[in-house]
Amino acid sequence: MGEKLNERASGVYIIAATPFEDDGKLDLASTDRMVDFYLECGVDGMTILGIMGEAPKLTPDEQQGFMRRVFDRIAGRIPVIVGVSNPGTNNLAAFAHSAMDAGAAGVMIAPMSGLKTEEQVINYFAETLRILGPDVPVVFQDFPQVTQVPVSVATLRRVFDDHPQIVMLKHEDAPGLRKLSQIRTWPDTGGRRISILVGNGGLHLPQELRRGADGAMTGFAYPEMLVQVCRRFFAGDADGAEDLFDTYLPIVRHEQQAGIGLAIRKEILRRRGVLSSAAVRAPGPRLNADDHKELDSLMARLETRLGG
Repeated sequence: MGEKLNERASGVYIIAATPFEDDGKLDLASTDRMVDFYLECGVDGMTILGIMGEAPKLTPDEQQGFMRRVFDRIAGRIPVIVGVSNPGTNNLAAFAHSAMDAGAAGVMIAPMSGLKTEEQVINYFAETLRILGPDVPVVFQDFPQVTQVPVSVATLRRVFDDHPQIVMLKHEDAPGLRKLSQIRTWPDTGGRRISILVGNGGLHLPQELRRGADGAMTGFAYPEMLVQVCRRFFAGDADGAEDLFDTYLPIVRHEQQAGIGLAIRKEILRRRGVLSSAAVRAPGPRLNADDHKELDSLMARLETRLGG
């Protein structure tokens, strides 16, 4: 077991895709290439079996097999966070402990869909973390666009203050810049400082870094950009970081299309030689001829700008 996740985590924790063959079977050969690719891009950590990883579409045996393949390939070189959200709390806890035993640095949990009030969110995490036990580091995934569970700053603070094992916020609320600033100022009023990594495809990454984010946790298909933007920013070159980000912005934006974004992202990874297939497990979107032409143009324009 590697070092556990803590409040000082920073940099880029790439959200990994789950590779499938054209027929929908797990593609473990592409899994190895994908891990190598992410490592070559310089990521600081990896998150698997999240929403982008299509975790609900995998059987329990597939989740275990994919997870262990990733751990074997990484071989302790970077920390790995495992998404364990599950409507069954005992199932969630069992998989979380399996992940920790296999070498995870921590686990990521989102509020269960269907929670209607702030008090229900507070009670959900109290009960879930009681069953999970205090020794498992937790990432709180705040993604109301998908979970349909809005969580206020006040509720986040109460949950984090009540549960020291929550060491990181995966911040994906939108609009979320003001919320991020409010969370980052907690230490000024006696609150606990936690790590904040941002998602939403990195769409607002330069502004989020200026607001106090510690880095990114997203799955953009050019992770080397995320890495270099964060490195430049933390080295004191905020404007240079934003200039580099702007070079990639058309594809960042294109990937964020609702409903089809994951298919675009996996197709880019296929074109870059990372995945053998861009398949999204059914039910899932497929790109048509027009989608491919648009992607041809965007990727060619990016190569031209990078060459210049």
